[in-house]
Amino acid sequence: MFESKILNVPLTRAKIHFVPDVVYAQVPTLETPYQLLQMDLLIPQVKRKLPAVIFVTGGGFISANKARMPQLRMYLAEKNFVVASINYRTVPNARFPQPIEDVKSAIRFMKANAQKFNVDAEKICVIGDSAGGYLTAFAAVTNGDKIFNVGENLHESSEIVAAVDLYGMSDLTQMAATFPVELQKLYNSPGSVISLFVNGVPAFGGMDGGILAHPVSAERANPINYITKNSAPMLLMHGTADSVVSPAQTDLLFQALRNHGIEAERWLIPDAEHADEHWQQENVLGTIAEFLIRHVS
Repeated sequence: MFESKILNVPLTRAKIHFVPDVVYAQVPTLETPYQLLQMDLLIPQVKRKLPAVIFVTGGGFISANKARMPQLRMYLAEKNFVVASINYRTVPNARFPQPIEDVKSAIRFMKANAQKFNVDAEKICVIGDSAGGYLTAFAAVTNGDKIFNVGENLHESSEIVAAVDLYGMSDLTQMAATFPVELQKLYNSPGSVISLFVNGVPAFGGMDGGILAHPVSAERANPINYITKNSAPMLLMHGTADSVVSPAQTDLLFQALRNHGIEAERWLIPDAEHADEHWQQENVLGTIAEFLIRHVS
């Protein structure tokens, strides 16, 4: 008679429920007055209230695929965060500051539904990469302010306790400042996504010209200009080999935050490109989780 093996299993990990396509807002775009904005939730099944992280995906302002970076999201869920990955309005159907309004709407939605999702409403964080890092930075620097608060759940605050900006932009007029001249010209051209994000589509009420053609509008779209004493603590990370967003961008924001007395730390990842496999490695994910855990504990 053959004997079965016994595998003793200590219970060290919680079950995690995946809840897709939760509508958190309905917003107008050039295409429709009622675009649905959605979030995918990862909810650890534990009996105590948990902190939450809003994940803001990158996508160059033209895409907002909430399915991105599953390893990061699951890693944080396994650290007992409720993780909500959101989509938001994008170019050409939207322009600044609408995507920032969407991020703040998602924060307020999470607070308004904290009981339903087993969330501690006083422990909400935001993390984003690339364009999502830029939007995350905006949510952090305007923390506690009513600016860009529009839409639903306005009785709730959009205040957060910490933010993580992965290779995001902080000054759109200098996004390619350390890149070759020809690439700088492309980034500053009227047809660049950054120009359309700030200026809008000329045929539909936007302004013609590149990102440098309208200095007041460009300055208004830079998070470094909104830092106050209420800005949230921030972790910034960038790859030294990034050829899409200059590493100088996160340094600009890091220096500005520290000069304003805001808690901030910045890590450089040697040889890391924009959104490459470096960002899925254990020590990177662990650094992110440690920072967030420190601010929700």
